[in-house]
Amino acid sequence: MAVAQEPQRVSAADFIRGFANWRMQSARKPVFVTHHGKDAHVLISLDDYRRLDGEHEADGAPANKLRDSLAGLAEWIRDGVIVIDRQWRILSVNPAASDMVERAAAALIGENLVSALPQLGESLLFQRIIRLIDHRERFSGDVPGILRPRQWLHVDLAPLPVGGAILFRDVSEAMERMAAGDMRLALATAIDVDGGVGHARLSVREAIETANDTLTTMVGVDAAAIRRVRFTALLVAGQRAAFSEALETVFRSGKPMRIPSQIVTREGVALDVTLSIAEVRGPYTSDGAVVLVTR
Repeated sequence: MAVAQEPQRVSAADFIRGFANWRMQSARKPVFVTHHGKDAHVLISLDDYRRLDGEHEADGAPANKLRDSLAGLAEWIRDGVIVIDRQWRILSVNPAASDMVERAAAALIGENLVSALPQLGESLLFQRIIRLIDHRERFSGDVPGILRPRQWLHVDLAPLPVGGAILFRDVSEAMERMAAGDMRLALATAIDVDGGVGHARLSVREAIETANDTLTTMVGVDAAAIRRVRFTALLVAGQRAAFSEALETVFRSGKPMRIPSQIVTREGVALDVTLSIAEVRGPYTSDGAVVLVTR
């Protein structure tokens, strides 16, 4: 790791008398030449000057290699990237964008953005791009139906000195999962409002993580009393093995099951119930199961 060095200082008179020595010193660290006790000039090596001046580095590599690297990075990222100038002409299209719009990059470069992609002129994004170019206003959001119906794109608009960049990626699957999650939440809320169906969320080890009021009322305990308790502890002894076997079958096959069973209340009364079991599947493995309990 480079360590900052304290610069050397020498008066103008001493510098003139010992120029050869100070020239050699400047190869190692800057030499400040003072005039009446104040810094007036700095002697540095040629390599240091070239780095400051933006010329070639000591190893001969171009000083703009970072810019070249960023351009190369845009070719490899999974997001589509389209760069336009202030006249809305397309200057650059990366492979991901070319694939998503289903047109070759060479055919797009030089065209007007709206002429090349007429869908943009009718989309919610059009006004955002105007503000990007005219006012350098950034934007980030999910927009539907830009390239094709029922498709959601996450779009980022970033101002550039030349104009602006449009970055986008397909998030249709994520939006569908979100909608499905909202529907499942609404369904669970409707079940709770109905009051006739108990349900519990189980871990992969069969422990109860959550239970609704209908189930806890049915058993005669509060939610805290059965949290982390094995679900089979709520069943009569003769029904526990059948439930454990059904749960293992659900985890193994991924298919839901429905079995008759009996739940024991706090007072020791056995209630005839039907248990409907479905797996909760995570991105990589099982996250447990949901059990519906109906009398």
